[in-house]
Amino acid sequence: MSQAQSIQVRPQGTGLAEFSLAVGGLAIGTGEFAAMGILPNLAQGIGVDIPTAGHTISAYALGVVVGAPLFAILGARMPRRMLLVLLMSIFAFGNLLSAAMSQYLPLIAARFVAGLPHGAYFGVASLVAASIVPHSQRASAVGRVMLGLSTANVIGVPLATWAGQWLGWRSLFVIVGALAVLTAVMVRLFVPRVAVAEGASVRNELSAFKEGQIWLTLLAASVGFGGIFAVYSYITPTLTEVTGIQESTVPWLLSLFGLGNIAGNIFGGKLADRSLKGTILGSFIWSAVALGLYVFAAKALWSAALLVFCIGCSVAVVPAMQTRLMDVGKKAQTLSAALNHSAFNIGNANGAWLGGLAISAGLGWTATGWVGALLALGGLLIIWLAFAIEKRSNP
Repeated sequence: MSQAQSIQVRPQGTGLAEFSLAVGGLAIGTGEFAAMGILPNLAQGIGVDIPTAGHTISAYALGVVVGAPLFAILGARMPRRMLLVLLMSIFAFGNLLSAAMSQYLPLIAARFVAGLPHGAYFGVASLVAASIVPHSQRASAVGRVMLGLSTANVIGVPLATWAGQWLGWRSLFVIVGALAVLTAVMVRLFVPRVAVAEGASVRNELSAFKEGQIWLTLLAASVGFGGIFAVYSYITPTLTEVTGIQESTVPWLLSLFGLGNIAGNIFGGKLADRSLKGTILGSFIWSAVALGLYVFAAKALWSAALLVFCIGCSVAVVPAMQTRLMDVGKKAQTLSAALNHSAFNIGNANGAWLGGLAISAGLGWTATGWVGALLALGGLLIIWLAFAIEKRSNP
């Protein structure tokens, strides 16, 4: 029996199962992105300046990068439903611990702990979602799970940011912790048992590091996806300084980015079920074009709004890349799928850094669009190379 076959379960109740997994995405997305919106409140609360408070975001991102391979390897032989409950329990603990901290270093440690389950949760949740639907619908199932993360940008982040600003920064982490507890309960009740893959072991998971296709796919994600965050990281000052809108209007435009995320996950998953490679290549091309046009579109409100939505749609690449990593992961599907989110977080960091360099060099706020387009084209080139090598190896 193949590994893919060994994890199939009866597809009854898949809607509730997928919804339960998506609630976890809502919790994680809300905690990750809303934390950026309450930095001034958090800085004042723990007695540091805003740039120093920003280290809490870096600590979370570091936790994501470290935790993804760690939990994927340690949980290799753990039933996947049990692993998901454990990951959400740790995520809840990390956020509730963050709410209890009043000093800088303990808060840094708490945010690191909260970040540890992030990548592994999405990796395992994607594998579970793919295993409870027919093989031809795997990418769509992954996309539906990722809808929780997209919905966070439309609903969870604005509401949690408002709560953090009016009720205190600690309330954000309490809300996220409560969502995590709810997810753990729902996963336990509604997600079916998924058998451990035949032959699963720490050794097999570690074999992922020997697969060139895994590394190329992860590199494409870490480079290409960084294009979105080269722009998104500086979208507020760009919209206020270049487009000329009031700061109070920015959240409405950011909600268009979230709606684009939702559309990208839905249609990206459906397209990937028809043509996985075509969707990946097309998504990177779409991203490069949208990011390049943003340079000119940012000067007017209507065109800026349209391009913010289009850039949000670029996340169509996520379910496709996640599915590809399941395929090339072979005996190391859990680690491969989890590392995808480490790659995306590296892309977030790189995009923000390179976009910041362009601005600091005096190229203007809209220069982030050129940086983003180049990064998207870089991801396109890398994944095209991966496909070419794969085709030559398997004629």
